[in-house]
Amino acid sequence: MSGPSSENFPDLLPIGAAARASGVKVPTIRFYEEIGLMPALPRTEGNRRLYSATHLQRLAFIRHARELGFDIEAIRTLLTLQDRPEQSCAAADEIASARLIEVRSRIAALRALEAELQRMVDGCAHGHVAQCRVIETLSDHGQCQFHNGQGENLGIGRNSSDLPSFSGTLTQRF
Repeated sequence: MSGPSSENFPDLLPIGAAARASGVKVPTIRFYEEIGLMPALPRTEGNRRLYSATHLQRLAFIRHARELGFDIEAIRTLLTLQDRPEQSCAAADEIASARLIEVRSRIAALRALEAELQRMVDGCAHGHVAQCRVIETLSDHGQCQFHNGQGENLGIGRNSSDLPSFSGTLTQRF
């Protein structure tokens, strides 16, 4: 008995058409199949994968979850929940809540980084490199409020004690 063909099943798409329709690149689709986010697919007599509307919806779900920053294991769990709609959505809520905490932490770290960069720029006299606040702050890690303050507390950046200390002016140009 022969396998399905896209001619016999016009609702089924080969991988290239599925990639265009879903917005997911062909190698990424193959990767999702390899790691089990996509189910085993029907193949043509020529061993080409065929994708249904359900597969395209699943690819769109995965793509959207990745765009929102969910990791592969979270997506795997969310897909399992989606496949069993009678379950409580508590696990989905927990996954989304954890992602929200991560995003808020990154936003706080980026705000701290923004403040440090603004402090450096504001302190720059726009004169010579010898008096440049940007170069001075980058040369002396201890002057960086981001690393000695909020950024460090959020696990971003390194503690100044972990880095070698440089004193004096910058004499060598790279």
